[in-house]
Amino acid sequence: MKSVVEIEDQFQLATYKKMPIAAERGEGVWIYTTDGDKYLDLYGGHAVAGTGHCHPHVVQAIREQSEKLLFYSNLVYSDARAGAAERLVSVAPTALTKAFFCNSGTEANENGMRMARMATGRENVITFSGGFHGRTADAISATFLGKYREIGKPNVPGHLEATFGDIESVRALVDDNVAAIMLEPIQSMAGVRMAQPAFYRELRELCDEHGVVLIYDEVQTGVGRTGEWFFAGSAAGDGVVPDVVTLAKALGSGVPVGACLVTEAISSHIKENDLGTTFGGGMLAMAAVTATLEAIQNDRMLANVKLVEAHLRERLREIEQVVAVRGLGLLLGIEFNDKAAPVHKALLEQKIITGTSSDANVLRLLPPLCLSAEHVDLFVAQLEKICTS
Repeated sequence: MKSVVEIEDQFQLATYKKMPIAAERGEGVWIYTTDGDKYLDLYGGHAVAGTGHCHPHVVQAIREQSEKLLFYSNLVYSDARAGAAERLVSVAPTALTKAFFCNSGTEANENGMRMARMATGRENVITFSGGFHGRTADAISATFLGKYREIGKPNVPGHLEATFGDIESVRALVDDNVAAIMLEPIQSMAGVRMAQPAFYRELRELCDEHGVVLIYDEVQTGVGRTGEWFFAGSAAGDGVVPDVVTLAKALGSGVPVGACLVTEAISSHIKENDLGTTFGGGMLAMAAVTATLEAIQNDRMLANVKLVEAHLRERLREIEQVVAVRGLGLLLGIEFNDKAAPVHKALLEQKIITGTSSDANVLRLLPPLCLSAEHVDLFVAQLEKICTS
């Protein structure tokens, strides 16, 4: 009989280079495999498992909704959709008053840019070196990271590249044809890079001065990962609230869903049929969104993120090969004095899943928000053995 690995390799188009793990089930921060192994998951399936794998409250909500109505389109009203929209807006900065639901982060970013063009009547979008915004046509054209933009050729016109953290590089590009400035407030795939708080404030002021829409791509930083519901409005970004926040990843705890949160000023420009999506806002996804937000709140995960981050940073000081810890909350990049790939491989051999980045010396951690100090201690103990050997 063929193994799961053999069957998948035979019948699925090759995309990612896969880890030698056949995941069968998950619980909290743990992944269990078809051959009976157990892995500590510090990567969360690309930051998706925010509430942990198979959080009971989320599972129950999905089960109950699946027995009522799996899906109907946006042509009808829905209590599941109404509840998800109200709950999501309630935890957002007060200026963000409307939600648009779609299916993924790249769709959220595409629609965010589209709304900015509709609101301004302009075409160009400024994004940043090191930023990643998705793989669909407009989003990958807005991505200035490694090979991704090349993969997307021919690129959609109207995309301009600035230097992350350098306001003068942005200022040099802003003119009367710039519709939006879009950025990951923490650049995850680039090696978990943040700018100084003043940079976000200067971006906001520049946008206000020139009538440009400010978009935060919070596909990874949103939904509690930084220890706040969003980077938008947080002290790390000097309290700046953008005009559009895009979300996905952890928003549905693993059920595919994306969203844009927008201000009244943006929503006032959107008319019927300007935006559309078949599956966006489907009932099953909406039940998952509401339950995810409830689980984070009920389990006090935001406070937990801050406590666990502090503990992890303290423990990593014990390892001399660690030269810096980048990022915020549970979106962290561990910078080593040498390549991170051998560390990643050795951790996997010890049944701990982590992530790499485009910075060869940086290991990324994107674990579930329910990670505990005990899990951190387990990780650091193995990391210390690997580094000293």
